[in-house]
Amino acid sequence: MRADAQTRATNQGAAGRPARGARHALLGGLFALAGVVGAVPSASGQEASWPARPITIIVNVAAGSSIDVIARALSVPLREALGQPVVIDNRSGAAGNIGAEIAARAAPDGYTILASPASVMTINPFLYPAMKFEAFKDLVPVAVLATVTSLLVARPGLPVGSYPEFVAHARSRAGKLSYASPGVGSVPHLEAEIFNGAIGASAAHVPYRGGLLALQDVISGQVDYVFDSGTAVPHIRSGKVKLIAVATPKRSPLFPDTATLDELGVKGFDGSTTHGLYLPAGTPPAVMARLNTEINRAVVLPAIREQFAALGAEPTPISPAQFRTVLETEAARYGAVVKERKITVE
Repeated sequence: MRADAQTRATNQGAAGRPARGARHALLGGLFALAGVVGAVPSASGQEASWPARPITIIVNVAAGSSIDVIARALSVPLREALGQPVVIDNRSGAAGNIGAEIAARAAPDGYTILASPASVMTINPFLYPAMKFEAFKDLVPVAVLATVTSLLVARPGLPVGSYPEFVAHARSRAGKLSYASPGVGSVPHLEAEIFNGAIGASAAHVPYRGGLLALQDVISGQVDYVFDSGTAVPHIRSGKVKLIAVATPKRSPLFPDTATLDELGVKGFDGSTTHGLYLPAGTPPAVMARLNTEINRAVVLPAIREQFAALGAEPTPISPAQFRTVLETEAARYGAVVKERKITVE
């Protein structure tokens, strides 16, 4: 069994469950409220001339992950809208904290932006108390890049053909199965812990330095299953992995015949991943507003929506304030899971 990460999680205690559809309903409501993107506030001097040079987007996970693919796709219309080159710089490690710290410590001038899964704001503060930055103090939520559907997939050789068979197999082999994740404290890690607690099973956690690496070892049969955020779609279609269930409140349009975990009895299960952009605290409001406007315009372009659909991702054009509300809600939810499951970083 391969594990690229050196950290492990100690997973004990009672199963935590998210409130039924709460996160999904919140995003849907905020999406409706967003409606028309507001005008960019007036600015003068350097704010008015932004951007005057190339922009760097730090992606704090490995290349090939869903957020990396999404950030690279959006960098094209963003470059065209802003009239400046947009460079993607992958800085993975420490569950996203390395890239996030670099962005948090950057000059607050709009030229260094962080693209990150929400976990760096909603989960990491509970697992890494010694983080060298404060999530909601040093980083400002700017725009949601996409909301990505989670899929429960298993290795091709796992002797199951349906969700009931998967549950029965997991229960009968308590502690003998293994599940992959992009790292300790990632959303897929907590999803698996919530799920295992809900069905009364246990499995060994195998953390990796990114979702693509985790999926690759499920495909090769070294790990039994994973909660995947987008990268498994072509491999499900080719038969390289088995799709067991959709791990979000509504069915995926990519796999409309596959039931959700909520439908299958794990009520309220929502493993959606929110990918977003953040700026260092102190960045001029006009810069933040301009970036939010351009991202919200880009995510609904037909070509971008098509690329998103291939990953099981949805555009979610909302305001910075609404994005912050989503993050605060998720932080409360996942903080409770970390505490209830007694998840720690060793």
